[in-house]
Amino acid sequence: MKPRVLVAGFATRHVAQSAYRAGYTVYAVDHYCDRDLSWYTRDSLAFEELADLPDKIVELASRHPVDALVVTSGAETVGTAIPLYGTPPAKVERFLDKLEIQRFFEGLGVPVPPLADGRFPAMVKPRRGAGGWRNAVVMTEEELRRWEETWPDVPYIAQTVVDGVPSSVSCIADGRCARAIAVNRQILRGEGERAHGFAGSITPFAHPLARKMIEAAERIAAASGCVGSVGIDFVAGDRPWAIEINPRFQATLDTVETAIGESVFEMHMNACRGVIPAMRPPARQVAIRRILFAERDMRLDADLSGLAPRVADIPWPGTEFEEGQAILSVYGRGGSEDEAYADLERSLALARKRSGEQGKGC
Repeated sequence: MKPRVLVAGFATRHVAQSAYRAGYTVYAVDHYCDRDLSWYTRDSLAFEELADLPDKIVELASRHPVDALVVTSGAETVGTAIPLYGTPPAKVERFLDKLEIQRFFEGLGVPVPPLADGRFPAMVKPRRGAGGWRNAVVMTEEELRRWEETWPDVPYIAQTVVDGVPSSVSCIADGRCARAIAVNRQILRGEGERAHGFAGSITPFAHPLARKMIEAAERIAAASGCVGSVGIDFVAGDRPWAIEINPRFQATLDTVETAIGESVFEMHMNACRGVIPAMRPPARQVAIRRILFAERDMRLDADLSGLAPRVADIPWPGTEFEEGQAILSVYGRGGSEDEAYADLERSLALARKRSGEQGKGC
């Protein structure tokens, strides 16, 4: 009998869905508790602040017998009595600090954008945080001061800007060895103060540096000591620049599973038992995910659940959104990237028609 799993973190739908499809009984503690999360879980609880998360986990576990805890973004260092299937908090802490990641990459000798040390342009990043939020390119000392004034008391690093395509490699690791299972292209928001925020992914990513990214990612993931699903972010430029380690399930999970046709959650659980894939699974199709964001403050009254599986992270009717908030994930798939994009456009048209926004709000 498979373990009964509690998934906890800011956003858990993608992991809960993967676990459900793999035959697990799933419970979740989630910040959003979107409508489709309820399709994959026996029970769930919402939390507002990260400080509330440990108590919510205990509360949900008191209601139901739970055998395993699996964490997503925001819950990596939570400690509970439930057996953790993933990277231990003591080990993961290092990889939640971008300055420590910088030092780790430098120690391994993998290409990493050097610290700017007062040179411009520079990429400024909070030392802690995920999803590219608050990352910004600053061109001058004055722009850097404005960033500091906007985000006072936020420790940061500033790296030399490198040109290339944002990308990532999804790996499965057992604490000693790692196997790459997919190469992904990351879609960024591209404008405003959230320009470098995650907005979707394309799997697989066919690029001349893909093989080098795979080799570097497997080396990084193995050396990190992380266990289970691990993602390594790159910028594919004149070389594969290593950017970040994500010691947890990544936001690319949906497109990876659709592309390879295998359960990443099952791979994760097996890796926690010391078994990783013998080889990288081939991509069977191209999968694309795009996140739609509110272009203004809005209320979404439409029921979009009938559009699944073309959409996910489905809000409950009547949900209110502030400008810039994520509304919905929309998907496309096909035998080629062109076919997948055409399918994505059909999904986008359906979502906009059903929402009644016709592109004005999302």
